[in-house]
Amino acid sequence: MLRDRRILYTTAFLRALATGMMGVLLGIYLARMAFTPSQIGLVISAGLAGATLAALLVTFAGDRLGRRRLLFWLAFLSALGGAAAAWYSSPIAVGIAAFIGMLNGMGRDRGAALVLEQAIIPATATDQERTRAFAWYNVLQDIGHGVGGLLAALPSVLRMAGIGELASFQAAVMLYALLLFATAVLYLRLSAQAEAPLKQPRLVVSPHSRKVLWRISLLFGLDSVAGGFVGTALLSYFFYQRFGVSESLIAVLFLGARGMNAISHLGAAWLAKRIGLVNTMVFTHIPSSLLLVTVAFAPNFWVAAVLFLLREGLVEMDVPTRQSYVMAMVRPEERTFASGVTHLVRLGGWAVAPSFAGFLMQFLALSTPLFIGAGMKIAYDVMLYRAFRGLKPPEERER
Repeated sequence: MLRDRRILYTTAFLRALATGMMGVLLGIYLARMAFTPSQIGLVISAGLAGATLAALLVTFAGDRLGRRRLLFWLAFLSALGGAAAAWYSSPIAVGIAAFIGMLNGMGRDRGAALVLEQAIIPATATDQERTRAFAWYNVLQDIGHGVGGLLAALPSVLRMAGIGELASFQAAVMLYALLLFATAVLYLRLSAQAEAPLKQPRLVVSPHSRKVLWRISLLFGLDSVAGGFVGTALLSYFFYQRFGVSESLIAVLFLGARGMNAISHLGAAWLAKRIGLVNTMVFTHIPSSLLLVTVAFAPNFWVAAVLFLLREGLVEMDVPTRQSYVMAMVRPEERTFASGVTHLVRLGGWAVAPSFAGFLMQFLALSTPLFIGAGMKIAYDVMLYRAFRGLKPPEERER
């Protein structure tokens, strides 16, 4: 199973490279093709809607259809959709390509493949090692997100080499497609042990697991809607329009942001051992939302960049702890379903928010989504703490 974990670490890294690059470039790329902010938001929502449907399939049929088989097809369709987005230029065609290819403009990899990968990872580690395994999984993702964000400078480099503006962006989108195709090939090497531990014609979820998933999924839905207002594509567009900086400078900014995310994930694993998973989720998340609000008031790009990087050093500390917590609170045979349900509500929230955010940016104020997203996230943290502070995973009950 260690070999399978290494394969999943590699696919997560490659997918994060692609997602990190597309998160920075998508809004700018579509703006260069004369898409309005509303159309940009709709394309982002279309991609996330496709990812939501894929997560729905994986949640309810992933173990029955086969984890390895579905991972391959998810990666292949993503590569196909990316190639189509590079080929077509009309809003309708790009929207369809985004939907089929589950195009992720959020800048962070939270697609349907994670449902299956996160169901496999706990079987490769003990309860004591589980959070650390998820932490390294997320560290590799964030390194990929950071380097992918830096790859968003590729169009600028290609233009210096004499390639046309639109062609330079299309080449970057094709690189996105090739990276995802590489993950499809790697999934073919997973062992049979990556499949579900028990073959059941119908999954029966225990009352305890059902209660936990119902309560936590409602809260995750609120957090994901908030996150959809401040995804990477929209934040990149905010920096691009507000301060007039190039995609190269924005790429460097998001490289730094993902570096801060990666460091924070290891810090989250260390902190969770000392104060618990739920406390780590909440006590790091609220300050990050307050920092997001300050970005809207920054007088120039450099001040905004510093505030944004400070925010990124905290905002992702809840990710490995959240993943570990959910996997710990359900039975092993329920992990694909639990991972699927929680990802499904998150993807659904992400899919809804960008279209509204784009509309608000176009017709109200460019910074409006930052205020809405931060306020909703703080409300989520307060409710999460009240609901789950007394419900501890196995390793914390032993203290």
